[in-house]
Amino acid sequence: MHSHEQARNFANELMGRIYVALRDGTLDAEPVITLACLLEEAGRSTPATRELLERPTADLTTTDVTRLGKKLLLDARFEPTFALEPSLWVTLEQALKLVERDVRSTGLTGPLQLVIPDWDDSGHAWVEFRGGCQGNGIWPTQGSTAQEALVSIADATQEVIMEMLWKVWPVCPAHDRGLRAELEHEAAAWRCTGDGTHTVARVGELLPERH
Repeated sequence: MHSHEQARNFANELMGRIYVALRDGTLDAEPVITLACLLEEAGRSTPATRELLERPTADLTTTDVTRLGKKLLLDARFEPTFALEPSLWVTLEQALKLVERDVRSTGLTGPLQLVIPDWDDSGHAWVEFRGGCQGNGIWPTQGSTAQEALVSIADATQEVIMEMLWKVWPVCPAHDRGLRAELEHEAAAWRCTGDGTHTVARVGELLPERH
C-alpha cells in the first residue's frame, strides 16, 4: 500500500472516530488535532485546521473541540458509513418495504431486497430485484430522513425493474407514461408529467393495475 493511500485510510479512520465521538458526546482534542495535521500535510488547509494548530491545546474548550471537529468533517465532506451509523440502513430498509407494496400492487413478483454486493467496495447500498442490480447505488446519507430515503429507494427500484424486465414501471393509469418519484410537500410521491405534472399516489400507495 502506497504512503498516500495509508494516509488517506488513516484520515478516514480518524474521521470515523470523530463522527462517533461527536454523536456520543465523548470527543476529545487528540483525534481532532491529528486530523488537522493530516489535512494540512495534504495541502487541505482550512480555517479550522489552522485554528487547531495555532492555538495551544490547553486553551481548547470542549465547545471548541466539538465545533472544530464538526467543521473538519464538513470541510472534508465526510459521510458516515452504514457500519458507523446503522440507523441509515434501517431507514432505507423500511423505505424498501413501502416501495415493495407498489411493486406487488402492480403485479410484479420476485425477490426484492437491499444489498451490498461483494463486487462493490464503495460503501453503497443497492436494490436487488430478481438477483440483479442496476444504477449507481445508494449513499448511506440518503437514509438520513424517511421521505428522502423513500425517493432514493423508489428511484433505485424503478431503475432495476425497468432494466431487468425491459419495460416502463410504474405507469400512470391515466396517461400511460412512466412515473417519477419526487418529494411533494415533503412527502415522497409518484408523479406524472401528462397534462401538466400531477401526483398519482404517495410512494407505497399505488393502486393495483387494471387489466
